[in-house]
Amino acid sequence: MTDSPASARGSLPADPNDLSVTVVDGYVDEPAHFGVPPYLSTYPRYTAGALVDAGVPESQITYHTIDELREDRSKHADVADADLMVYVGGMTVPGNYVGGTPAEPDEVRELGWTADGVTLLGGPVRFGVGEENAGAQETQRDDLDYDFVAMGDVEAAAHDLVREGLEGYGNRMRTNEEVDRWARLGAFVVEQHPNHPDYLICEMETSRGCAYRCSFCTEPLYGDPAFRAPGSVVGEVDALSDRGVKHFRLGRQADILAFGGDGEAPNPDALRELYGGIREVAPDLRTLHLDNMNPVTITDYPEASREAIRVIAEHNTPGDTAAFGLESADPVVQEENNLLVTAEECLEAVRVVNEEGGWRPGDTPETTPGDPTRVTGPSTGPDASPRLPKLLPGINLVHGLTGERPETYEHNREFLQSVYDEGLMLRRINIRQVMAFAGTEMAETGADIAQEHKEQFQAYKREVRETIDNPMLDRVVPPGTVLPDLHLEYHQDGKTFGRQLGTYALLVAVPGERELGTAIDVAITDHGYRSVTGVPYPLDVNAASMDELTAIPGINRNTAGDVVVGRPYESVDAVDAGVADLGAYAVAGDTDVPIPGRDRPGSGPGPAARSSLGRGD
Repeated sequence: MTDSPASARGSLPADPNDLSVTVVDGYVDEPAHFGVPPYLSTYPRYTAGALVDAGVPESQITYHTIDELREDRSKHADVADADLMVYVGGMTVPGNYVGGTPAEPDEVRELGWTADGVTLLGGPVRFGVGEENAGAQETQRDDLDYDFVAMGDVEAAAHDLVREGLEGYGNRMRTNEEVDRWARLGAFVVEQHPNHPDYLICEMETSRGCAYRCSFCTEPLYGDPAFRAPGSVVGEVDALSDRGVKHFRLGRQADILAFGGDGEAPNPDALRELYGGIREVAPDLRTLHLDNMNPVTITDYPEASREAIRVIAEHNTPGDTAAFGLESADPVVQEENNLLVTAEECLEAVRVVNEEGGWRPGDTPETTPGDPTRVTGPSTGPDASPRLPKLLPGINLVHGLTGERPETYEHNREFLQSVYDEGLMLRRINIRQVMAFAGTEMAETGADIAQEHKEQFQAYKREVRETIDNPMLDRVVPPGTVLPDLHLEYHQDGKTFGRQLGTYALLVAVPGERELGTAIDVAITDHGYRSVTGVPYPLDVNAASMDELTAIPGINRNTAGDVVVGRPYESVDAVDAGVADLGAYAVAGDTDVPIPGRDRPGSGPGPAARSSLGRGD
C-alpha cells in the first residue's frame, strides 16, 4: 500500500468548522476486534472523535455502513460531496456473517472513485486484501486508489489531516491520552448507525498489541500491549450509554486477564475497578461480554487468574465466552509456529473457567459441584438453573500452519473429545484455515498448506460438528434453557431466526414467521450442530400454534392436535400432554413467568455485583 497522496485531488478547507466529512464503515474482523453488525468497532467511533478533537463540528460528520450504501444509492452523494471521505474496514480472519456483509475490494475502490474530495483509507485493510473473506487466502497490499492510506492509526491520520493539512499527514499511532478524548468525543456517531439503539453492541478496547508472536496473527503488529486505564474505558461506556447504547463487549484485547497488569500476570483489582465501574455508569445495560482470554495466563498464574475470572463472572451477563487461542493441539505445529500453550495446559485452563465461571444465574451452592459455600461450575444436569452459564471458554483452532500433517487433525480431535469426556463445557469451537498477511511469519509459507489439506480439513470439520458440537450444545443449552431478548433477524423455511446480542451468540430458529426487528424471550426445545430451536417463553398453551406445540420435546402432531381440541385450559396442569413436560415452556393465558436470575445483580440489568456468590446470584 502507498502512504502518500495518490492523486492529490485538492486541499481541505483551512477552517475545520467548514469541513464536511463522511466516514464509511466497511466492517472489520481481526483476532482481537470485531465490527460486523450488530457489532460496531472502535474505528469509526474513534475516527469521529479525532475529527471533533481537530475542530470539525459533530453536525458536519456523516457516518454510513457499507450495507446502507448498497441499499440506498442516493447516500453515495454523501461520499461524493464530502471534503474528506474516510473509509475504515478490513478482515484479517475469515468468518460467516448474518448481520452485515463486509465490503469487497471492488466496492472499496468504487467509493474512492466516487469521492470528489480527499480520500483516506485505514483500519486492518492496511495489512492486505484477499480475493474474498475466507480462509486459505494469501493477501497483498493494495492502495485501492485512495489519496492516503493510513499505515498507522486511521483516527490519528484523520486528526492530523484536519489539524495540519495534507502536508501534515503522517503514519503514526495514536496515544492512550488521545484515546481517552476520542473515545468519548466520538460516541455521538452511534446514533447514525442503522441498528441504533436496540440492536447494536459496541466493541470496547481495553488494550491492543500482544506480548507473544504467534506465526499467523496480526495482533503483534500493533506492538506490545498498551493498556488503557479502567477509568478511560468506563468513561467511554458512560458516553455511549448516554447515547442509548445498552450492549457492550470488551473484545479489543489479546487477553482480558492481563488488563491493568504487566502484560502477562492478571490484576484482579484492575478488573474489579473496570467491571464495577461499567456497572455503575450503565446500570441498565443489557449485555456485558468479553472475547479473548489467554489460556497460558491461567496456567502460569492459576490463583490470580481464578480470582480475576470470578470478578468477571460476578459482573458480566449470561452467555459470555472467553475465546482461547489453542490454535493447534499438535506439538509439532505448536513448536514451529511459536504457539503459547500445549493441549494439556489448555485443558487445565478449560477446567478453571468452567469451575469459576460455568455456573448459571439462579444456581445455588447446593445445586453446583465443588465448594459448598459458594456457587461454582460446571453447572450441568437436571438441577441446573434454566439459563446460559455466565462464562465459558471457546476454542480457536487454525489449520494450514507450518508443520501441519495428517496427525494434526487427530491431535485436535483427541483434545476436543477429552474436554467432552471430562464433563466440561465449551461455548464455541471455531475451526478455520489460515490467512497469510505480510509482516507475519506465515507470509513466507502463505496458504499453500491450507490449500493442500483443504479436502481433509472439510471432512475433519464435519466430523467435529457431528461428534463434539452436537452433544456439547445439548450440555450447554439443554431443553428448557431460557434465552431472554432474542432479536429476530430473518425468515427461512417458515421459521424466524434470531440471536441474542453478545459474544458468539446462538442462532435460534423459532416456528412461524414473526415480525423482524423485534425481540422475544425463548425457551430452547432442541439443538443441532451449531444452532438451536426454541419457542416463545412462556408459551400460551391456549394460543400456541401446532408448529410451536410440536417443537416441545415429547409432543407429536397427534398430541398437539389433542391439546388444541381441548382448549381453553385454566392451567397447564389441566393439559393432557402425555409424557411431555409443558411446565418448562408453557402457561395458560397471559401470565408472566419470572426468568431465574434475570434481575439479580450480576445476572442481567442491575447494579454492580458486590457480594460473594454464596447467595445464588
